[in-house]
Amino acid sequence: MGQGIDLFKTILVPVDFSPCSNEAFRVACQVARLCGANMLVLHVIDTSALAAFNRLGLLAIPSDAAAQRRRLRHHARLNVRRLLESEEAKDVAITRMILEGAPFVEIAKTARTGKIDLVVMGSYGGRSGSVDKIFFGSTAEKVVRTAGCPVLTVPLPASAVQRKSTR
Repeated sequence: MGQGIDLFKTILVPVDFSPCSNEAFRVACQVARLCGANMLVLHVIDTSALAAFNRLGLLAIPSDAAAQRRRLRHHARLNVRRLLESEEAKDVAITRMILEGAPFVEIAKTARTGKIDLVVMGSYGGRSGSVDKIFFGSTAEKVVRTAGCPVLTVPLPASAVQRKSTR
């Protein structure tokens, strides 16, 4: 493992598979190696989005919601496995968890009940710039206020921000 600084024993890394989330995962792996910490990678399937799709009639029939949840869970498992098998994850003890619910609620609840010493997450996720963020604040902001432990928010690296702005 790492040099064992013993500052953090368990690091929670919420992921939504956005570029910012992937950068947070990379940083968390470095911190975990440095501290000899274990990592818990958490993906939350946002059931409020599914409910909204259902209300808007975007699902063919209401029973599609269960099938859609199964598909989202399957894709989450595949994406988490990709992270765990990545070069960044080498030599880091990682546990994975997939939950359903409101992302910030599940992240904060896991941080408070899971003996988490540090949360490392992207400063914004896949839905940044959405109306949801404008009116309700970002998931990262809500987690900072409710986690009960230190939260390190990780922005996209400058090179990725420059690439994004030139599109």
